[in-house]
Amino acid sequence: MKKLIAIAIFVFAGFAVQAQETAKIEFKSEVIDYGEIEKGSDGVRVFEFTNTGSVPLVITDVTSSCGCTIPEKPKDPIAPGEKGEIKVKYDTKRVGPIRKTITVYSNADVPAKSIKIKGKVLE
Repeated sequence: MKKLIAIAIFVFAGFAVQAQETAKIEFKSEVIDYGEIEKGSDGVRVFEFTNTGSVPLVITDVTSSCGCTIPEKPKDPIAPGEKGEIKVKYDTKRVGPIRKTITVYSNADVPAKSIKIKGKVLE
């Protein structure tokens, strides 16, 4: 019985140590406000982030809630303490309010993180 308890403690301790080794993504801002922009103007904006974890951050996918928004993920892993960027291009030929969600999938402690863009495209 004592051996079984000792094994359980070692297994639990192993998981606890492994759980501390994670990537963490921390955005400078989770919302980009375009404000009011003219139709056809530059729709590219950049979300800046830092890997505040202890292992390299690998972004596996970045998706948008609409085909009018095209996100671009980093190609290479982001080392601990390093900064990275996610570029987002909104189709500014569409007049009206902008309210879109971009979802970032990674090996971070929060594997799916939502960031947003907002604003208004004027005629």
